[in-house]
Amino acid sequence: MFLDVKELAVHKLNIRKSYTPGNIDYHTAELKQVEPLDVLATAELIDSQIRITGRLETKIELQCARCLEPVVEDVQRHFDLFYSPLPKDTKPEEERLKDLDADIGFYKGDGLFLADVLVEQVLLAVPMKAICRSDCRGLCAACGANLNHEECRCETHATDPRLAPLARLKQDWLKKQ
Repeated sequence: MFLDVKELAVHKLNIRKSYTPGNIDYHTAELKQVEPLDVLATAELIDSQIRITGRLETKIELQCARCLEPVVEDVQRHFDLFYSPLPKDTKPEEERLKDLDADIGFYKGDGLFLADVLVEQVLLAVPMKAICRSDCRGLCAACGANLNHEECRCETHATDPRLAPLARLKQDWLKKQ
């Protein structure tokens, strides 16, 4: 859905939309939408700025940061966003952003796509690291076994090979004693 500035200048736009899984590209393979993305929002033009307020809700599948098993996260987010037109006469590298500009997004041309706004909001709502459960034991660093399902097949007293010269020194010292 395209939010056109000319249309928003005439009237406020009430949005009630549902995006099925696979309909929106999140530009990452790390997450997968598993339920429809439901959006209830309002878009309006205020002093040449597009204001979008609303709420989104969906479920996203991620990988556990410890054991790599799938984790389903509920995503619910309220948003109140402002988008200003991108200045045409200035070069971005020459302009310095003010503190207030950090709260405003920019659009180019006649408007912006709602899907782009929603992708940004979903990515902001997703946790940085998803954990399948609080007591997740993760994967063994040596053999890769999932410690939640099986015991590790590694030696329990495996030493770092970089410390082998120190171990020999210790053995030689103990023999001399």
